[in-house]
Amino acid sequence: MRVLQINSVCGTGSTGRIATDIDKLLKEQGHESYIAYGRDLPKNCDTSIRIGNRFDNYMHVAKTRMFDKHGFGSKKATKSLIANIDKLNPDIIHLHNIHGYYINIELLFEYLKKIDKPVIWTLHDCWSFTGHCSYFDYIGCEKWKTGCCGCPQKKSYPSSLFLDNSKENFAMKKEIFTGVNNMTLVTPSKWLADLVKESFLGEYPIKVINNGIDLNVFKPTESNFRERYNLENKFIILGVANIWGERKGYDYFIDLSKKIKEDEVIVMVGVTKRQKNKLPKNIIGITRTNSARELAEIYSAADVFINPTLEDNFPTTNLEALGCGTPVITFNTGGSPECISEGCGFVVEKGNLTELINSIQIIKHKEKVVLSQKYIKHVKKVYDSHYKFDKYLDLYNSV
Repeated sequence: MRVLQINSVCGTGSTGRIATDIDKLLKEQGHESYIAYGRDLPKNCDTSIRIGNRFDNYMHVAKTRMFDKHGFGSKKATKSLIANIDKLNPDIIHLHNIHGYYINIELLFEYLKKIDKPVIWTLHDCWSFTGHCSYFDYIGCEKWKTGCCGCPQKKSYPSSLFLDNSKENFAMKKEIFTGVNNMTLVTPSKWLADLVKESFLGEYPIKVINNGIDLNVFKPTESNFRERYNLENKFIILGVANIWGERKGYDYFIDLSKKIKEDEVIVMVGVTKRQKNKLPKNIIGITRTNSARELAEIYSAADVFINPTLEDNFPTTNLEALGCGTPVITFNTGGSPECISEGCGFVVEKGNLTELINSIQIIKHKEKVVLSQKYIKHVKKVYDSHYKFDKYLDLYNSV
């Protein structure tokens, strides 16, 4: 098979690493594989194709900020991509995140409907069936079920500073995204699959394929992390995110910092320089890293991983922590609890700081070295990327 994946990034961030893991598996089994991407430098793929350039990205951002027209910029870049697809002539086109300021959804789907090739579309969030936002559950908005308008999250990603175009965006997406003859949707969580079934995308077959991780990378990894940060005798509470904001639970870490004990410390990976400068003294801020090895070192050094997300699809950070032998505590929101089996951590009520603290203390008084083997065994059995992404190859063959 010759497979083309399309994603906002290649080899960086959770969706970028998922794309390159699938790419690696395809090539190992003798198939041809390519990744077309829109932003940042590619990693771990020698057959990547850049869509547009930085100027195209900036212009798409400007169109979004001023007119709330995310997904409707990047016309020249998308026409160039379409020309590349014609030359490549793939057997399968696999979409991931097609938002992210790099592609024109109208041109892309007009082309997909015309060529009538099998399309797989992995939905990593809810953007595809709303008029603006990528998530809505944690604010209790249900306008997406009937038709978006008066968006309460106009200034959230993809932020519009002036206009609210959610009503027109919703109508346009419904027209653009429906009617593809041979398209299968994939969601990494049952939670998202249930939402998609209630949306205008419910006309398509939907399969749940959980995210997987590369256990050759995310495994117990020795490092001098504790020594570098003078944390030899500290109980490390870790949080990791690409972007820290309200939805990812940033405020809960600030609140948690006021409650933890003297021998405990919080480490937050992925903060901006501005956030880092404002953190309390008992929170160590580390700006974003695209090094999977460095992340594995930090996960391994931590005593517990906290994911206080208010809404998420199927966060790979949970899997990465477990793969490195570190237990996970997460809120009972979105698809985040779906990977926490009994004994691998705790699922607590959304926003319940007392329950969160109690769970931390239970883990603190258990022997991590003994229990870590249980976490690793659980991830190996269920979430090894080779095992999980073999399901994509099965899906490619079936279509």
